[in-house]
Amino acid sequence: MRVAVIGGGAAGFFAAIHAKINHPDAQVTLLEKTHKLLAKVRISGGGRCNVTTSIRDIKPLSKSYPRGENYLKKAFSQFDSKDTWEWFESRGVKLKIEKDGRVFPRTDSSQTIIDCLMDEARKQGVEIKMGAQVIGLKPKENKIQIQFKGNENYSIYDKVIASTGGSPKMTGFKWLEELGHKIETPVPSLFTLNMPGNKVTKLMGVSVNHAVASIQGTKLRTEGPLLITHWGMSGPAILKLSAFGARILNELDYNCTLLVNWINQKNNAEIYEQLSAHLNTHSQKPVENAKAFGLPTRLWKYLISKANINPDLKSGELGKKSINKLIHILINDSYDVKGKTTFKEEFVTCGGVSLKKSVNIKTMESKTVRNLYFAGEVLNIDGITGGFNFQAAWTTGFIAGRLGLNS
Repeated sequence: MRVAVIGGGAAGFFAAIHAKINHPDAQVTLLEKTHKLLAKVRISGGGRCNVTTSIRDIKPLSKSYPRGENYLKKAFSQFDSKDTWEWFESRGVKLKIEKDGRVFPRTDSSQTIIDCLMDEARKQGVEIKMGAQVIGLKPKENKIQIQFKGNENYSIYDKVIASTGGSPKMTGFKWLEELGHKIETPVPSLFTLNMPGNKVTKLMGVSVNHAVASIQGTKLRTEGPLLITHWGMSGPAILKLSAFGARILNELDYNCTLLVNWINQKNNAEIYEQLSAHLNTHSQKPVENAKAFGLPTRLWKYLISKANINPDLKSGELGKKSINKLIHILINDSYDVKGKTTFKEEFVTCGGVSLKKSVNIKTMESKTVRNLYFAGEVLNIDGITGGFNFQAAWTTGFIAGRLGLNS
């Protein structure tokens, strides 16, 4: 049996390795159009590779995917984050869990993950061909013909796994759409929000551990660490917001109003009581030196200024009206968003091959083309930041690599 795996990324390698494990006698060839393998693995997590997440329960794990949640519940029952941990550790890669739940190799180097995958591919006998750009597939008599760029002839395979990754444009999915697959229009996911000219950008580098971010006029709301940058706002809270709001924000052309609750509290009466007590405790201090709720000093001073409060005024002299004004800023701060910033090397897209219309989630086989399987970001699956996109790659790669075995 001849098997082709198209795409030399995380999902492609995992699929190729497991295709060979499940079908030892098969000739498995991994086809990569560039001359770089596992490029995204190398740069992810700042070069450390956020392998997976520490979340083990399938339900909360699935909820970390704006696209694919219900389908992934079934997929994770076959291979989940616990299985990922065991798979790498059983091959000598020691992993660690960080405070935020992300999982990294103990070496803090993505090269450790790359070496593991490369070594396992060699051990299993996976053939790797680079500079092999696939430009078309043609089903014929239960086999699949592959045409390569610069070669008029087709190569024939018994099974094909497409793990070509996401694409920012529909043109990147044209070859699959032509085979009858339903493609969900790709739009960016996991991006930061731009606030050009806003004074808050002067606080670049300031972060808050637990803020709440929402988009005015929508139901979009996320919480978590928030980072102020020289172009706007970033951090997990914003990245999660961009993931769950990928299509809504795209429709708004990335022009909207971001609301920030800096202290993750909602009850005005309770906040008033806490803040009043705090200010009275520090009654002789200037307001700017009496920061509350554990906020960074620079942010506290900025918010006081935004509330039009004299920073030199003694805390004990702050009137009820000014306190309420400050509370409004603390829990309902607003910013005009004009555009986004996507990290091109690590781009993640919302969109791809439709799970509902075109894929059997139990096997990852195409519903349109027999013996064609899918794995990774080519599917309409994307997760929030924190190792979830790699977990989807390992899971779908593992299932696709069975090639319908015991399905």
